[in-house]
Amino acid sequence: MALHLSTVILPIHRWSEGQKIWRRAEDLGFHAAYTYDHLSWRSFRDGPWFGALPTLTAAATATERMRLGTLVTSPNFRHPVTLAKELISLDDISGGRVTLGIGAGGNGFDATALGQEAWSPRERADRFAEFVPLLDRLLTEGAVSHEGTFYSAEEARNIPGCVQRPRLPFAVAATGPRGLRLAARHGQAWVTTGDPKLFEDGTPEQSREALRGQVERLDKALAEIGRESEPMEKVLLTGFTPEANRVLESVDAFVDFAGHHRELGFTELVIHTPIPDSDFAADEGVFEKIATEALAQLEG
Repeated sequence: MALHLSTVILPIHRWSEGQKIWRRAEDLGFHAAYTYDHLSWRSFRDGPWFGALPTLTAAATATERMRLGTLVTSPNFRHPVTLAKELISLDDISGGRVTLGIGAGGNGFDATALGQEAWSPRERADRFAEFVPLLDRLLTEGAVSHEGTFYSAEEARNIPGCVQRPRLPFAVAATGPRGLRLAARHGQAWVTTGDPKLFEDGTPEQSREALRGQVERLDKALAEIGRESEPMEKVLLTGFTPEANRVLESVDAFVDFAGHHRELGFTELVIHTPIPDSDFAADEGVFEKIATEALAQLEG
């Protein structure tokens, strides 16, 4: 598979400014532009933060070619029935350019924003295991009824369905055995940020070895259900691995990083659009050169 380069644009800008950033991402030639699907997030909690799906809908009308998506949506504040309706609408508006990144969620602000207690890791995994198959059905069947442990649907209709057939692709974020099995069964792509235990004190070599293990476990899960011969995109959301601060320092640094991770089997690398005075601060000129020159240099 070819190596794609994509970007994440955090939903922190009023659309009068934000639309320029999304159009610029397309002009720079990014394969896809994603946004985070949270109610608020980390150090951005006390500043502007807009909804992911309305932002993507606006981006769909402001762009023409680039794929769009979430990295990632989770069950923390979503229900499969309402999410499916919004996704088929977004897929239609975009002309079939949407990828749903989806994960189990975590203990961030989203976990308690609706007034509930934060779910345990076990409950998050249990909910995710029910959420993904039900969403799959809702996006592929005309009418769905389901009575589950956590989610229900009563003749939920999503006609005419997605522009993309049989539905828009899922990029499933997972590292554990249950999540990897879900990715293998329902995903067209798999997403990881690396090994969280190594983010602070690990080395680049340790990180790559951990990622190699994740890829091998995904491949095993695919083989167990007979999908080993089917293409599965492998997506690395950068910015969290031990060398994160150096990846966008220069084109050469990025090309070196990209080469190592392509060897591990990754088919898409996602970099954050720079945000001054934040964890995602980076030189705008270097960012643009990476977008326009890095992959050609890697191939050369």
